[in-house]
Amino acid sequence: MRELKILAVVVALTLVTYWGVEPFAHSQMHPKVAPADFEFKDLTAQTEAVEALKGDVANGQILVTSNCTACHSIESQGFPKVMDNASSAAAYGVTPPDLGTAGKIYNDRYLAAFIQDPATASQTSHKFVDGKVHPMPSYNWMQPQEIADMIAYLKSIAPAEMTNKEVYSDSCQRCHGIKYGDMLNGTMASFTPNDDIKKYMGKLPPDLSQMIRSRGHHYLETFINAPQKHLEGTAMPRVGLNEEAQAQVIAYLEEVGDSKKDERNELGPKFLIYLVIFAIFAWLWKSSKWREVH
Repeated sequence: MRELKILAVVVALTLVTYWGVEPFAHSQMHPKVAPADFEFKDLTAQTEAVEALKGDVANGQILVTSNCTACHSIESQGFPKVMDNASSAAAYGVTPPDLGTAGKIYNDRYLAAFIQDPATASQTSHKFVDGKVHPMPSYNWMQPQEIADMIAYLKSIAPAEMTNKEVYSDSCQRCHGIKYGDMLNGTMASFTPNDDIKKYMGKLPPDLSQMIRSRGHHYLETFINAPQKHLEGTAMPRVGLNEEAQAQVIAYLEEVGDSKKDERNELGPKFLIYLVIFAIFAWLWKSSKWREVH
């Protein structure tokens, strides 16, 4: 009985210490932020005129191919890269994305806002001051119907399905490498050379191989959706992914950086059962020994 009282005191003191310290430490290391906003409500006023319209795919094709393919490739539609990655990175600071999957992975409202004003939509206006401008020009001179047409076209050419790796590649690999995705051939290195992306971003973006382990699922979900929530003034743009695409990006980070997660979760209950059985045998053995002493 005396030992049980000692155990109860130890447990009580441990819980008091935990609940007194852990919440404070967690609030400092992981400040609470608003949940991910996949409706991009802050862009509503900017895009409501576009959203009220039905896009014309044929006219959208003309607008996209005449305005965008000078910088962007659309390889699925026969528009290859104008320059290789190194040359385009030197010219623009970062390799422009292929637009063949834009209608699949990006939110429609974000696309409309980005076409009109890339810096505002991506929440990077603070980077482009004192004469600096976003590498993509603003198309705020376009009529809402024209922007609606462009989005309709991008959606019409988008693939119906994409793998997690494909979504990651089109969403993140222009700036970030993920070397554990392919350590032998180096195909998962950043599309933009390190010197160029460092100059464009201000520092070299981190390799994402272990980001899922170091930051966790919830942090990544809110960070990718709006980096400024966590790091005010960061150079990383708001990517503008829809909910499905972002889930696929995080799933790929788990595949690469935490491939044993399912096995580890499976082992947990078995290990706890083992501890309970071991504790019972230890208690019985201890009782039998002390019974002889008393």
